[in-house]
Amino acid sequence: MTEKGLKTVAPHLIWRKSRHSGPQGGSECVEVGRFPNTIAFRDSKDPEGPKLVMGRDEFAPSWRP
Repeated sequence: MTEKGLKTVAPHLIWRKSRHSGPQGGSECVEVGRFPNTIAFRDSKDPEGPKLVMGRDEFAPSWRP
């Protein structure tokens, strides 16, 4: 991913994490936020920390359900 893929994420973005995040409320999980054409990731232990942002076309080839 290039530097242009890193952006500031909107504060109103709804963050989600897997239901399989673990018994402690998912405190050690990656959270995902979605824009229409962009996906953002953050560390659930540091929600105010840096975010990784990718276009859906960048993310789709690496996703394996």
